[in-house]
Amino acid sequence: MGSVRKASAWLGLVEDNDERYYDDEYAEGAQTGTGGQAWVTDPRVQVASETAEETGRRIATVTPDSFRDARAIGELFRDGVPVIVNLTAMDPTDAKRVVDFAAGLIFGLRGSIERVATRVFLLTPADTQVVTEAAGRPTDGFFNQS
Repeated sequence: MGSVRKASAWLGLVEDNDERYYDDEYAEGAQTGTGGQAWVTDPRVQVASETAEETGRRIATVTPDSFRDARAIGELFRDGVPVIVNLTAMDPTDAKRVVDFAAGLIFGLRGSIERVATRVFLLTPADTQVVTEAAGRPTDGFFNQS
C-alpha cells in the first residue's frame, strides 16, 4: 500500500483493505492481560453516577404531568436530593397545587424554594447552599473600574 493510500485510509477517505495489520490468531478471551487473572478496574475510578450518589452530588429534575407526580418530588427531596421542578407542561391549577405541596415540603423539612424561571422552581434541602449570580461576582477587580 502506498503512502498516499495509507494517508487516505487513515483520514477515512478510502476503505482500508490491507489485511496484514490484523492478527488472525486473536481469540476473544484467550488472554486476560494480567498473567491469567481477569482485568481489574482501578478502585479510584468509579462511574459518575455512583460517585455522585456516594458524595450526595445529585440534582433531580422533575417535569410533572399532573398532581400525582408530586409524590416523586417529595420522595427525592426527602432523600436529601435538590429537585428542579418544571411546571411548564402542567395546567395552571394543578401547577399551583404542586407549588403549594412543595412549599409545605420545604417548610416541613427546613429546606428552601427558589424560582429559577417562569414556572420552574428549585427545591433545596437544608444542608445545600445555592450560589446566586450576585454572590459569584467579585466586589472589586478588573471589571469594576468605576
